[in-house]
Amino acid sequence: MEKNSEVIQKNNKGVIRWITLIAIAVPVVVAILLFMPSKIDVASDWVYFLPHLNAVINTAATVALIAGVVFIKKGNIEFHRAAMTTAFGLGGIFLVSYVIYHATAESTSFGGEGLIKYFYYFILITHIILAAVALFPILLAYFYGYTDQREKHRKVVKYAFPIWLYVTVTGVLVYLMISPYYNF
Repeated sequence: MEKNSEVIQKNNKGVIRWITLIAIAVPVVVAILLFMPSKIDVASDWVYFLPHLNAVINTAATVALIAGVVFIKKGNIEFHRAAMTTAFGLGGIFLVSYVIYHATAESTSFGGEGLIKYFYYFILITHIILAAVALFPILLAYFYGYTDQREKHRKVVKYAFPIWLYVTVTGVLVYLMISPYYNF
């Protein structure tokens, strides 16, 4: 039994190294793509549909996250896993779509004035910061859940879930607030 525990610990360390590397690399790559001097020319208008798709994906991820909590509180582990895997998969699809859009299209400026402008930028800045930070605890929680390390999963989820939920909800809010200013 003790030898089995050592193997699990060694495997965990290797996976956690990969999770850490991914959690650092993804925000760095996204930042590079967002701030590169010129956008990738795809000569196609289809990319302008992606912000709308991203809002739908974030909404669906929010629903999946909330469903996951409801299922686990009812003791339905299988439905909880399905809901969280759905949220995780939607997050991956969102990330690909987000990167494609921001690598190919110019950013849209918010045109609101007064208090709404400050509210928008508060939501946007907290959304960006927490989205960059969220990947590490989300990946860790998913790994612990997938490998049935329930105690570790519970400890990480205390942080991962509220951050992830905030990011998905504020992603939709940011979209709703900026969408009137899209030029396409």
